[in-house]
Amino acid sequence: MRFDRLRLNGFKSFVDPTDLVIREGLTGVVGPNGCGKSNLLEALRWVMGENRPTAMRGEGMEDVIFAGTARRSARAHAEVTLTIDNKDRLAPAGLNDSDALDITRRITRDAGSAYRINGKEVRARDVQMLFADASTGAHSPALVRQGQISELINAKPKARRRVLEEAAGISGLYQRRHEAELKLNAAEANLTRVDDTLDQLSSQAASLARQARAAARYREIGAALRRAEGMLLYRRWAEADRARAATAEALQAAIRAAAEAEGAARRAIAARQEAEEKLPPLREEEQVAAAILSRTVVEREALDEAETRAAQAIQTLLARIAQLDRDIEREAALNRDAGEVIERLVWEKRELEKAGQGHDERLQAAADVADEAAETLREVEAKLAELTDESARIAARHQSAERLVHDLRQMQERATRAATEAETAAVRAAETGAEAEAAREAAEEAQEEARACVEVAEEGLAEAEETRAALEAEESAARSARAEAEGEVSALKAEVAALKRLVERGQSSDSILNLVRVGRGYETAFGAALGDDLGVGLAEDGSGWHLLPGYDAPQPLPDGVEALAPHVDGPAALARRLSQVGLVADVTTGVALQAQLAPGQRLVTREGDLFRWDGMRVMAGEAASAAALHLQKVNQLAEMSAQAEVAQARADETLSAHETLRARYLAATEAEKRARDARREAERGLSDAVRAVTRAESELAMAQSRAESARAELARNREDALDARTRLTEAERALAELPDRGAAAAAVEHARTAVEAARIATLTRRGALEELRREANARIRRLQEIAKEESGWRLRLDQAGTRAAELAARREETALELEEAEAQPEILAGRRSILIDAEAQAGARLARARDALSAADQALRHAAEAEREAERAASDARETRAACEARAEASVTAEANARARIHEELEATPGTLLESLGEIDEITPDALEAEIARLRQGRDALGPVNLRADEDKRELEAERDRLGAEKEDLTEAIRKLRQGIGSLNREGRERLLAAFDTVNANFANLFTHLFGGGEARLVLVESDDPLEAGLEIMCQPPGKKLSTLSLLSGGEQTLTALALIFAVFLANPAPICVLDEVDAPLDDANVTRFCDLMDEMTRRTETRFLVITHHAVTMSRMDRLFGVTMVEQGVSQLVSVDLKRAEALVA
Repeated sequence: MRFDRLRLNGFKSFVDPTDLVIREGLTGVVGPNGCGKSNLLEALRWVMGENRPTAMRGEGMEDVIFAGTARRSARAHAEVTLTIDNKDRLAPAGLNDSDALDITRRITRDAGSAYRINGKEVRARDVQMLFADASTGAHSPALVRQGQISELINAKPKARRRVLEEAAGISGLYQRRHEAELKLNAAEANLTRVDDTLDQLSSQAASLARQARAAARYREIGAALRRAEGMLLYRRWAEADRARAATAEALQAAIRAAAEAEGAARRAIAARQEAEEKLPPLREEEQVAAAILSRTVVEREALDEAETRAAQAIQTLLARIAQLDRDIEREAALNRDAGEVIERLVWEKRELEKAGQGHDERLQAAADVADEAAETLREVEAKLAELTDESARIAARHQSAERLVHDLRQMQERATRAATEAETAAVRAAETGAEAEAAREAAEEAQEEARACVEVAEEGLAEAEETRAALEAEESAARSARAEAEGEVSALKAEVAALKRLVERGQSSDSILNLVRVGRGYETAFGAALGDDLGVGLAEDGSGWHLLPGYDAPQPLPDGVEALAPHVDGPAALARRLSQVGLVADVTTGVALQAQLAPGQRLVTREGDLFRWDGMRVMAGEAASAAALHLQKVNQLAEMSAQAEVAQARADETLSAHETLRARYLAATEAEKRARDARREAERGLSDAVRAVTRAESELAMAQSRAESARAELARNREDALDARTRLTEAERALAELPDRGAAAAAVEHARTAVEAARIATLTRRGALEELRREANARIRRLQEIAKEESGWRLRLDQAGTRAAELAARREETALELEEAEAQPEILAGRRSILIDAEAQAGARLARARDALSAADQALRHAAEAEREAERAASDARETRAACEARAEASVTAEANARARIHEELEATPGTLLESLGEIDEITPDALEAEIARLRQGRDALGPVNLRADEDKRELEAERDRLGAEKEDLTEAIRKLRQGIGSLNREGRERLLAAFDTVNANFANLFTHLFGGGEARLVLVESDDPLEAGLEIMCQPPGKKLSTLSLLSGGEQTLTALALIFAVFLANPAPICVLDEVDAPLDDANVTRFCDLMDEMTRRTETRFLVITHHAVTMSRMDRLFGVTMVEQGVSQLVSVDLKRAEALVA
């Protein structure tokens, strides 16, 4: 099968339909980080059946659906389709009707995934098995994601074994073995359940007889219970009928008493109403009298308040007149103060106007003086700046010249010192060169000796390898024979153990069946002949089988009938019974001979048909015997035990042979290892000698180079020292010719003093100018304030005259009000005497009205009390009547309910019930209830009763027969499954060992090719069983010692892992190989080797390579390139170019 095309739609960042064409050769995928290149590998693994969200870099499988961006909405589904070329018809049988297979996986939000092959829905397991049989799949080592090389390097040996399994093509074999083991476990569980069910059925059969007896007792109790319940119902109805008649008579008497009580109540109500009609006029008179008295009291209180107010008014008016006199005096004093203030303000204003005369001339003169001082300050500062710049330039020139002199002196000293050291180094290099020449000659002699040792070691290793290879083939064959024998022994032991458990479960501690052995094929006949009697044990007294002497005159069996006794080996107590049992060939013979049987005799067939002397016939299958089944298992157990012993002996022989060959193989392996170690030591010696020669030549060359360099360095240092002396002389002369720095610094300091003096003068003149301006501003502000104060005082003086006139008018008004207030007390005293007389008359009238009202209230209370007594008596009579009515209704209802219950439970009337019961015993209802309770308790004590016990027994026997047949089928299925698993294990071991040899050889060749030398091999560790062993990688790059993979550098580990992956391709090429940035740790030289290796793989296999890379060298070696871009944020696009076609066009 060949992969042709991968189509993505809505998968992760590939929101639009995108096709990735996979052709022969090398296909590269390039693009910046984060653009979605790895999504192509994940889409390929996903469509192959990957179900782990973490493998898709997500928290849930729905994370593979495009989640949306700022410009595009999220998708509801994602779909990936893989197109496979099936022209060679290598797919499973059901899919080989088409030249191409379109394998589609679609996932919908909240609906899960679905798989289709050419539009037909299939299971995920079908897709996974399809790719597993093609040596690929979602977990194939050929799909190398980012970081997987590191995982292979750091993996444990057992985890690396998966590489061999892919090479051997047994991934599908493992899946099938796992399915077979699941089926085996399920079958064993089903067998256990069948055994448990059979045990349950046996216990159920024993309980059915007890259930039949319980059913008879249940019917007897039910009849007695129904009669007792009928009598109780009739008794209840009779009592209810008598109660109904008695309550009717009581009701009539209660009605008459209620009528008399209601008449008395009506008369009492009339008397109370008459008393109530007399009360309203009396209450009205009492209210009128109380109102007159209240009004008189209110007027008196108002008069008291008026007298108090008159006295307060007089006091208030007197105080107001005194306050007005004081206000008039204060206003006169304020007028005098205002005149004085106005005169002072006019004087101050004249003085300020005099002071402001000539201010502008003084201000202009001060401004001119300040400007002259500022101009002088600017001239002095400019001169100071010029002098400062000149001084800085002179100082900088001095510093530069001094630094140059200092540097040249140090340069001269260094050159002189270096020349001396170079001369010494030249002498030492000459001496080292002579020593290196002598060492090179000695190393060449050692190299020739080491090469001769290597040739001898190579011959010994070749001989050891031939011996080891021959013994390895013999040991492998012996191991396979041993595994097969051990598998057979294990299967037989498991079957024997299962049968032993079944036999032990079917045994009873005291059954005679445990002492009987029946010939093979006669178990059913024996079980039919003795039946349930086999469940009884031997006994010396009591129930059981007793030993009796033989018959004095034995009854012969009919002619032509074979006795069953010769086929049975058991206790002598069975001899009398077995002597009367004959064996016939078939049912027809048994029917023909049944009439000739003597008393106690019976005939059976080997199928289990029974014919008794008394005419009883039981056909085979109608009453299967558990004893027969038990005896069959006993015989089967004996046969299986014998087979297991034979198989064990055969296994012991194969084990001994295998151990012998294994010991020889291990010895040969050890000899090969010693030979290899010897060759390695010889090669190491040769390598050491070659390295010694190389090192001696290198040291000689280095000594010569150092001598030449020392001579050149000596000449250069001497030239540098001469040049430094010349430049130092010129620099010292230039430093002496520079101007004096002290004179320039003194001039700058003198100019700085002049600047400070000019700055002080300028500040003084500017202060005088500002002082004049402040005085002028203060004078203007004070004049404005004086004008404002003068205006305010004049306005206040004008308003003071008006206020004085107002105060005088208010005093005259207050004096008039005082005269009126002093006349009020005499008027109020006259009104007080009139009110006192009116209050006394109103009090007497109120007393008379209250006395009359009290007498009327007393009469009304007596009438109301009489009414309440009459109403209470009438109410009691009505309650008595209602109670009688309720009891009458209840008795009628009780009688109707009793009648209805009789009809409901017995569908009869009381009369018909009495007729059906006949004579009724004089028993009270309580006694009847006790009897019913006793009967119900007896019925309940029986518990659940099965009234279909006979029918249930027949169904149980049929179910037991069916389960027995199923048990035989399960036992046979378990045996076949164990054989199948053993066969799969043998095939897996053979194919895995073959793949190991092939991959090991390919790995050694590819390792040497990638590293340009060295050696490497694969080793099975941790177990002798290849299916359980781990895979260790031993490698020795050129110039290094043999070590495990984890001890190499990062680039060496990557190359070694790639060599292992490609070795698998050569052993069992996968249809496709995806390499996701595996060249990242490699330098340019190793990338070139990696690309050469991929070219070689494309020539030697049909594997199609998809390489994701950032390396320019890898890109240049691809046959075609696909670029993944992300023009729109979060959305990937795919563009392609065919490099071979482009080269052809350019050419």
